[in-house]
Amino acid sequence: MGKDLIIVESPAKVKTIKKFLGNKYMVQASVGHIRDLPTREIGVDEAHDFAPHYEIIKGKEKVVRDLQDAASKADTVYLAPDPDREGEAIAWHIAEVIKNKAKNIKRIQFNEITSRAVKNALEHPHDINPNLFDAQQARRVLDRLVGYKISPLLWKNVKRGISAGRVQSVALRLIVEREEERQAFVPEEYWLFKAILEGSIPPPFKAELWKVEGKKPVVPNAETADALEKAMKGAPFTVSAIEEKERSRAPMPPFITSTLQQAANQRLSYPAKRTMNIAQRLYEGLELGDRGTTALITYMRTDSVRIADEAKKSAAEYIEQRFGKDYMAPGGKGRSFKGKTSAQDAHEAVRPVDITLTPQDVKEFLTPDQYRLYNLIWCRFVASQMAAATYHDTSVTLTCGPGLWKAKGERLLFPGFLAVMPRSADEEEAALPALHEGEVVTLQKLEKEQKFTQPAPRYTEASLVRELEERGIGRPSTYATIISTIEDREYVRLEDKHFVPTDLGKVVCSQLRDHFARLMDVGFTAEMENNLDKVADGELGWVDLMKSFTKD
Repeated sequence: MGKDLIIVESPAKVKTIKKFLGNKYMVQASVGHIRDLPTREIGVDEAHDFAPHYEIIKGKEKVVRDLQDAASKADTVYLAPDPDREGEAIAWHIAEVIKNKAKNIKRIQFNEITSRAVKNALEHPHDINPNLFDAQQARRVLDRLVGYKISPLLWKNVKRGISAGRVQSVALRLIVEREEERQAFVPEEYWLFKAILEGSIPPPFKAELWKVEGKKPVVPNAETADALEKAMKGAPFTVSAIEEKERSRAPMPPFITSTLQQAANQRLSYPAKRTMNIAQRLYEGLELGDRGTTALITYMRTDSVRIADEAKKSAAEYIEQRFGKDYMAPGGKGRSFKGKTSAQDAHEAVRPVDITLTPQDVKEFLTPDQYRLYNLIWCRFVASQMAAATYHDTSVTLTCGPGLWKAKGERLLFPGFLAVMPRSADEEEAALPALHEGEVVTLQKLEKEQKFTQPAPRYTEASLVRELEERGIGRPSTYATIISTIEDREYVRLEDKHFVPTDLGKVVCSQLRDHFARLMDVGFTAEMENNLDKVADGELGWVDLMKSFTKD
């Protein structure tokens, strides 16, 4: 009786999985995709139901021979690429090249690379999901048709050698139109008033002008500002109302792909592509000294905030032991979060595989980038399963001449999840001193400041990912590729961490809007993503989708 063969995507996974299974299985890697559409021709037969012509990717010939040889020696071949549409496509292509060599081919999937998860997958093998493969195939053929039919127009009218992608072009449009909006923006002047005040008990505190004669203040110019200042000059600041209440702040859900990319960009200044590359290594496994090769996080391409009951239980036990019962989520059983109705919910949220492996425990084995990202993922997950933070909020209203002023302060009563994920200094509001109604406070300084309305900001990586997600453009596995593609093609550049369209990007966008309005329509692109989801769910045939796309 021969050994069974497990085929994964990455060589890094081979080592991790062999650690669990020992010599009972052969484990080999396909090193990503092994087949694709040809590079020098369209490779799609539109006349015959868009039949694709696949070929071995250049440089992968030896990988394919090795897989075929190993498959011929195995009783069963388990295809174990990543648990998403791209992984299903890789599994399908591997099955195609080994089907004449292998005796029995099965598909297995796992959301985390642990002994329990891998062995459970081996106990529950299944067939390749043709609907998931069709969804990926439809996306690939769509993108190939778009690229091959649009690129010649750009070569003729703009520059030879450049290209256009179906989803990337819409992302470029968002960036270009934001820039056009900024250039057309006409700023409007307004003035703000602030007062530094001090009561009978220090410290001094800040108040802002809230209303004038019962209405929101409209101070459009210096003359109006001077007149208002004159009307209040010399008038006492009197405390007219004090409102105090207790407020709670619940933690955020654990990361999904888009929120991980946004947080890593905002907190760590990592581009989306860099974030996903680091996360891939944390998912596949790293050498952790005596522990050997160990996977640190669950699968990082997901749109679901769902958490396994087992993970919630482990988190609750860890939080109780580390922080005490008061820091546990209500009921002591962990929190559940509601995701978007559009979420595919195929996988759990991104979380640490083993919550007891703290970032500090593994820091010496990780690169600085790996440590920072693991720390971000670990802290966000632990915080998501903790008690809310509670605050004592104070809002004070003061009168001065025709104006009403507001001062706000807060005092942290119980940190809850903030013990793991504290707020930044600029998010905190200082506590107000003890004041009482009717008290006249001392004006230390009255400030008036000229301001101008600002246009909508340029997109950062974080805000672009958020915009793509909210508009339904692309899916978790595509955000990083979308962004890196428009950068690599030099359609946009980063300036102070914000995207600015290049002259080339503006011209390309203009040409595409003029000649391919339907393709460049955000709503159309989002609907196409929904249709690809229907293909994945078996509700729509991929050929039917292709026909509807090309009929007009």
